[in-house]
Amino acid sequence: MIAKTTIAEVAAAQRENLRDRETGLARDALHRLPQPNTHALIISGIRRCGKSTLMHQLLRGDYADAFFLNFEDPRLYGFDLRDFSRLDDLLQESGQKVHFFDEIQVVEGWELYVRQKLDEGCKLIVTGSNASLLSQELGSRLTGRHLSTELFPFSWQEFLRFRNQPPSDAMFQDYMHQGGFPEYLKSGNDDVLHQLFDDILIRDIAVRYGIRDVKSLQRLALFLVSNTGRLVSANKLKSQIGISATSTMMEYFSHLEQSWLFFFVPKFSYSVKKQNVNPRKVYAIDTGLVQVNSKSFTSDLGPLFENLVFLFLRRRYKEIAYFRKKGECDFIALEKGQPAEVMQVCLKLTADNLERELNGLFEALRFFGLQEGHIITLNQHDRFEQDGLTAIAVPCREYFG
Repeated sequence: MIAKTTIAEVAAAQRENLRDRETGLARDALHRLPQPNTHALIISGIRRCGKSTLMHQLLRGDYADAFFLNFEDPRLYGFDLRDFSRLDDLLQESGQKVHFFDEIQVVEGWELYVRQKLDEGCKLIVTGSNASLLSQELGSRLTGRHLSTELFPFSWQEFLRFRNQPPSDAMFQDYMHQGGFPEYLKSGNDDVLHQLFDDILIRDIAVRYGIRDVKSLQRLALFLVSNTGRLVSANKLKSQIGISATSTMMEYFSHLEQSWLFFFVPKFSYSVKKQNVNPRKVYAIDTGLVQVNSKSFTSDLGPLFENLVFLFLRRRYKEIAYFRKKGECDFIALEKGQPAEVMQVCLKLTADNLERELNGLFEALRFFGLQEGHIITLNQHDRFEQDGLTAIAVPCREYFG
């Protein structure tokens, strides 16, 4: 348990630190956030992507008198459900009705307290570095009284503003290699992304889920970050990683995805059972994280470019699949289970790969009954037609803006 005076001292110190900090780059998400009137606003994303900075910007703006508490402060280690009563006393004494709770997911049962404060008419803004904060399970625990948003590392437009540069091919390549983690872009120190990678594996996964075989978890994460854009199967990969049970591998996959470190894209199928048994394509949350932590030293930028295109697309859609029949199409973006965008990704179209890329795209278009799809390239424009179907090749930075 934590003493009420300790909670008060920590909250005061944290608020003072926020006052002394620069507000940082204004995030695109800042102006899209819904108002937390009768629902809790939940902002979720990977560690160090800027959630606390976004909170800080909100506190400097519309919520200057709000209460703020970051639950990952070492002085609050051991905070549990019983301590919420002492926190509640502080809030009632202060009379504040708007509360910012950062990384609250470290406290088991936090949803009960948030629901209580909502019932009391308070406004709640909550952040966390675990994707379960966006899950359907959370919706049931809060009985639907929450609005969720995802925060990623810097987008392409945010990267340009951070660098204070106009868009160009050279800047786009810089973005592809460096990614969007703010602290890394400020320092250029690879150790920032090495440490972030380890912190997620140890603090967000191993400690939280009681994993003792940390070395196997680290081997798996290193393999995945070195093989982005490739198919992975828990059953086939377990012996290579040194794990005996497929179920353990599946749990590790789930933990890695819940921590926002990786995304596992299924093969498109109208059957959920078939989706679950087919291999998935793996992508990382950030291309800079891939460049720094991958053990695959290669001049082939294709996988890195494909990962970057996935991230552009993932910001638009939560549901993405790959398509494979006779050929393969990289991405099918779905809305309510229906295809919204169909696209191939090819760093550079050449005589050697053009037929393969077109065949996969046209096959997917025929399957879904669509007329037009795109091939996302680094810097090529082109247009191809076949049997009434159209494939438009377009540079990535132009297509996604």
